[in-house]
Amino acid sequence: MAGVAAHAAPPGPNAPGAPIAPIADAATKFDAHATAFHYFFTEGDMDFHFGNLVLGSAVNGGVEIGEAFYAASHIADGDAASWQTQWAELAGRLAARGDASLAAGHKVSAREQYLRAAYAWRISLVSMLPDNPGFKERGARVRELMRKAGPLFDPPLDYFEVPFAGTVLPGYFRAVPGPGPHKTLFMIGGGETFAEDLYFYIAPQAFARGYNFVTVDLPGQGLMPLEGQVFRTDTYVPLKAATDAILARPEVDPARFAAYGISGGGLFAPQAAQHDLRIRAVAMNSAVVDAHALFSTMPAAKTTAQDMASWSSFHSGVVQSICWRYGVAMDNPAGLVAANAGNAFDPAKIAVPALIIVGEGEYASQEVQRQQKIALDGFPHPAKKMVVTPADEGASNHCIMENRSLVGVVLFDWLDAVLK
Repeated sequence: MAGVAAHAAPPGPNAPGAPIAPIADAATKFDAHATAFHYFFTEGDMDFHFGNLVLGSAVNGGVEIGEAFYAASHIADGDAASWQTQWAELAGRLAARGDASLAAGHKVSAREQYLRAAYAWRISLVSMLPDNPGFKERGARVRELMRKAGPLFDPPLDYFEVPFAGTVLPGYFRAVPGPGPHKTLFMIGGGETFAEDLYFYIAPQAFARGYNFVTVDLPGQGLMPLEGQVFRTDTYVPLKAATDAILARPEVDPARFAAYGISGGGLFAPQAAQHDLRIRAVAMNSAVVDAHALFSTMPAAKTTAQDMASWSSFHSGVVQSICWRYGVAMDNPAGLVAANAGNAFDPAKIAVPALIIVGEGEYASQEVQRQQKIALDGFPHPAKKMVVTPADEGASNHCIMENRSLVGVVLFDWLDAVLK
């Protein structure tokens, strides 16, 4: 295993904290895992996940900085197995500490440890292929620990399930304290997310502002593909089933019900709003008007067998997992383009207030710019807005996971104004 010294880099474009040298055709490409600067690892995909999925969650209790860097310092750069081992070992330590706290009656301490243990198990799944026996087992541990943490909140974080297509969409709901009904944020993830990720993305910011928080796994997300439920081009159908269940709750004010989607959720959320007028405001980070066109500009669109042979085991695992989630052969990333034919929404048919949030780095892509313009020009409601968050506040990357506090400011200040 690599130690800290293995990651020490000489001054230059890939030194920690330094800007990454731009790709020559970056303006025409859309690489969802590109970063504005280097965090820790030389391998780009691992560095993206560490800086965004891991470090970005610290503000919301997903990880402590010290334990994150300890784990990172023992991971061999670009090696999938090493990554998976270190986060799993951290998860075990945290879960044991949580059990000890709960046994002694320290509920807050137990809750905090369980949450971080759940998220460490989740992080350990990144780059793990679904045929690995540990994949399903670790996914179950994520859910088990979140469910152990849930009753330790006041009000509790409730686990619930929505019947759909012969299975269930698993999710979480937490109500605002006090008599309702209250404003509600329905958080919708993208191509690589688990419902648990979305709690750590923005739930605490929602709680602090008096919003109920709810999220579910959709087909293609979490463990759903293990049941044959891969991504579909009519995601508004499972979202309608979820919305039916959410609006049946007495804590939810149907007049102040908003959906916010990140990554692929930047298509799913507005597509749902197009087909379901019960969604009273929609936000996206960023707008994906046409996934087929966007995927066509991604590196995967031109990937060859020779390219794949040169990949690190970590990057290979990440890309193959995304293929699996879309029902595409894992050795054919270019197939993701065809799999997204017809995966779109029509801005002109969305009658509610709409917000686009996009990081400065992501917005550098010409295709991203084009799709944001189509969306913003097409939304008919006067309460429409686009915010490009700045790189100099560490808010540049895809989904802006590296500055979730700023996302909370932009999102909830806007929602407060449109959900009066």
